[in-house]
Amino acid sequence: MLDKISLILLIIGGLNWGAVGIFQFDIVAWICGGQTGIISRIIYTLVALAAIWCISLLFRDDTSYSKDRSAYSE
Repeated sequence: MLDKISLILLIIGGLNWGAVGIFQFDIVAWICGGQTGIISRIIYTLVALAAIWCISLLFRDDTSYSKDRSAYSE
């Protein structure tokens, strides 16, 4: 569950950075009252923590996941 939440936050962060890069428009800051607003800072911090968590996805052994999926496909 934490993996999925982290991935959702990273998608939000990626879309926001894409908007900043392409349109020079920060969606999170626009919705939450500027980059220095407390809500914006919380969202930016959550996205950063999600990114740190997702680093662990690179080093996990996914064999148990594939075994579980094969049990459901039978």
